[in-house]
Amino acid sequence: MDAQGRGQAGDIDPADQWVFDPNTGSYQLRLNPVADDSPHSYGDGGSSGPGRRNPRRSASSPTEPRSEQGRDPQGSSRDSGGEDAKVPAQRSSSDGASSHRSGGRGRRKRKAGLSGKQKALRWTAGSVGVLVVVGCAGGYYLYEQFNGNINKVDVGIDNAAVTDGPVNILVIGTDARSGKGNTGYGDNGSVGHADTTFLFHVSEDRSNATALSIPRDIITDIPDCPTKQEDGSTKNVPGQQDVRFNTSLGQSERDPGCTWRTVEKLTGVKINHFMMADFNAVKELSTAVGGVEVCAAKDIDDPKSHLKLKAGKHTVEGEQALAFVRTRHTVGFGSDLSRIELQQQFLSSMIRKIKSGDTLTDPSKLYKLGNAATKALTVDTGIGSVKKLTDLAQDLKRVNTSNITFATVPVLDNPEDPATVILDEQKAKPLFKMVRDDKSLTKNKKKKQEEAGSDKAKPSPPSEVNVSVTNGGGPAGSAQRTAVWLLNEQGVARAENGGNAPKQVAKTRIEHAPELEGEAAALVKMLKLPKSAMKEVAGDGGDGVQLTLGRDFTAPGEPVSAPDKAPDGVQRVNADDKDICAK
Repeated sequence: MDAQGRGQAGDIDPADQWVFDPNTGSYQLRLNPVADDSPHSYGDGGSSGPGRRNPRRSASSPTEPRSEQGRDPQGSSRDSGGEDAKVPAQRSSSDGASSHRSGGRGRRKRKAGLSGKQKALRWTAGSVGVLVVVGCAGGYYLYEQFNGNINKVDVGIDNAAVTDGPVNILVIGTDARSGKGNTGYGDNGSVGHADTTFLFHVSEDRSNATALSIPRDIITDIPDCPTKQEDGSTKNVPGQQDVRFNTSLGQSERDPGCTWRTVEKLTGVKINHFMMADFNAVKELSTAVGGVEVCAAKDIDDPKSHLKLKAGKHTVEGEQALAFVRTRHTVGFGSDLSRIELQQQFLSSMIRKIKSGDTLTDPSKLYKLGNAATKALTVDTGIGSVKKLTDLAQDLKRVNTSNITFATVPVLDNPEDPATVILDEQKAKPLFKMVRDDKSLTKNKKKKQEEAGSDKAKPSPPSEVNVSVTNGGGPAGSAQRTAVWLLNEQGVARAENGGNAPKQVAKTRIEHAPELEGEAAALVKMLKLPKSAMKEVAGDGGDGVQLTLGRDFTAPGEPVSAPDKAPDGVQRVNADDKDICAK
């Protein structure tokens, strides 16, 4: 026992160490005992129980009696547990008077403490933030006391923790097989590759989120990557073409910044932050929340992952949870793609568990979860502290579980190597465009486009279209390729390459004189542009129609706008679906 009559720090349930701070109006975690007369004690005066000095009593009149037993002259009541709480008086003044008359020291009756649920509701509403992210590490409840747990890597990109626009977080589960809790899984001593990777996109209005699973065996290009060395210098790791995606981390001393740049090159999506965790995170986090419910459509007996499950629903944690997210040989087609479906089921269930009342109203679980999560995390410098992570948490916590959708990047078998896959560009490109354009895979409400030009405008025949093409933001060479495509594929009368536009533009546009509205409408149809791309300008139309390719342009004939729904055949799972079973 310590001087305050409390157990030693190691015996104290952290859930009981939350103390109200009137300066902030919230509860704060105090893990280290504070002396009775310490100026750091929260509340109006701390506890007035045995062994504690009441700082609210006047130094000039130490024997001045309180007006009521258990209440000081100002009328604030205290219990002996170290928390101040304003509650009605429990005893009458006559009780106190009789106590004084008997010559004994006045001693108030111990007030019943707050229930666990009441405590949780109080401090949950305080200054601690909930961060729900997707990946091996699931969701995190972060405490200021855990700041030292977090590892960070300087990837040369230091974005602010919070942004007004969409947020894109790269979540990496590494297969590192060194360190505590990570040994005994296959290739011991592995430096850790990008084994499980999600691109977690949160919409600008924070109403929905999309988590894109990137298969580890997809063949892609890895760009050059600057990496920070221990001595502060920067080493450039040369890029590679046509290699496995998972080698973007660990191989040739690549750091998470290399995976970051690889995903940006693959998807065209600008990333704000990364979070990385290892095998041990799955074990620790699943245990911290009291287990995660999963479902198997058939019996599973995988000798590789050592997972044995009967058909039906089960709650897994620790080693069994890790075995579940690693298994693949006895589910689906036995490939990494089948394993991704298990991971999406597991993470969906973990998100539901973390956001449930069972976890959010259990202080002990939240403490264990926060401790395990921060120890497991490696992040970029932009969110390299609990304060920054909590700011991000507060910004993202509005996303409802029912509006989080997991999807897998569409791939095809690689004809040159059956152990790998290649990007299914026909399906992947529109999917990536949906993420870039901040379109939800959950809500398919079609935004009303601002229509420009006359709906009655009849497209002119291609043989009457004269157009000059300039590049104002599309890929290099787009103006020339588009002009050739319009001439050879669409049969326009004239299409010339006007070179680069005077300035870059975000959206592709067609400027036309009033009498050339028909020619502009024909180009809208050919190029699959929205009617809002048409803009009427003054002039006699002698120079024909002016087509300026914007940053939204990818290739002639490809729509510049993202589709309103995911392409057919894209595998996806809603995080709120409780009936998903591994097949």
